[in-house]
Amino acid sequence: MYTPEDSARFFSADAFAREMGVELVMVAPGRARVKMEVGERHLNSHGTVHGGALFTLADTAFALASNSHGVLAAAINAHISYMKAALRGTLTADAEEFALNPKLASYTVQITDDDGERIAIFQGMVYRKTPRQ
Repeated sequence: MYTPEDSARFFSADAFAREMGVELVMVAPGRARVKMEVGERHLNSHGTVHGGALFTLADTAFALASNSHGVLAAAINAHISYMKAALRGTLTADAEEFALNPKLASYTVQITDDDGERIAIFQGMVYRKTPRQ
């Protein structure tokens, strides 16, 4: 059984997410929530949150949700659509499992701002490594 402690260890090993200020909020089977307080380091030359920072936030939630079953999952495809510029505050990424089978799984991640406005939607697919018997 995969535990919250396993998720915390998995998250703590993600040096890039930590460097970007991503914080773990919650992990459950097939689901995850992370957040990020927008700072100067997240802004692009337009003064809005950089697309790469948004992708990192969504990708972190995706990784946590897809690995929440205790089976090694590695991304094979990811796509993000930016809906609205983010400027400040706290951004939250909620990942939800869309489909799961022994080899592949799909996830949708929504990024929202403090007002609940949708900033971006991310979709990703993972390959699930079958444990050796």
